[in-house]
Amino acid sequence: MQEKEPYGEVFLINKPLEWTSFDVVKKVRNALKIKKVGHAGTLDPLATGLLIVCAGKQTKSIEQYMGQEKEYTGTFVLGKTTESFDGEKEIVEVADPYHLTLEDVKKSAAKLTGEIMQVPPMHSAIKIDGKRVYESARKGIDVKIEARPVTVSAFEITRFELPEIDFRIVCSKGTYIRSIARDLGEALEVGAYMSALCRTRIGEFLLNDALELPDLITKIKARLDEDI
Repeated sequence: MQEKEPYGEVFLINKPLEWTSFDVVKKVRNALKIKKVGHAGTLDPLATGLLIVCAGKQTKSIEQYMGQEKEYTGTFVLGKTTESFDGEKEIVEVADPYHLTLEDVKKSAAKLTGEIMQVPPMHSAIKIDGKRVYESARKGIDVKIEARPVTVSAFEITRFELPEIDFRIVCSKGTYIRSIARDLGEALEVGAYMSALCRTRIGEFLLNDALELPDLITKIKARLDEDI
């Protein structure tokens, strides 16, 4: 009798707004009724878009997927900022942005393109001394985060309607779009925060090919029922 091939599968999912990446993994894990499930790159709760979830033997490929180039679209709000550089924390007025032109913003965006050194935000999942920095941030503990090299291959302004600007960014693993919002706001001297973010691509995997989470769960459960 031929041995059954070990199970492995890769799912492309459009992460729902306000869900953590682990919430999605947990939902898929419960539907599949297996423990070996993981995601290939965190999306913040206030972001949507492509999340790659690997199950079974395909979890061995997670690092490979995480290392691939990412593409994002979204919105920055100029003239204001927040402690987390997104809408999670209280919005604070910084400076009037209405004197800025599209050319001003494009020039500052160009300086944040290419190989740059970037400081991740305090409210992020990176670990320092074995602890997630967002855990320290929530306790009011200051942690020194060193700048790290990242590559921003493209930073396009796709809509300019102050105080909002829409963008398309293509970048390497480890790039924080919230940090780009912070750095753009500082360069323009008016502050900025990210009000919307969607991951549209990871390597060759496209958001257009992703399933909505409820649809995926329905398909998984239907398939398992057929196998019984």
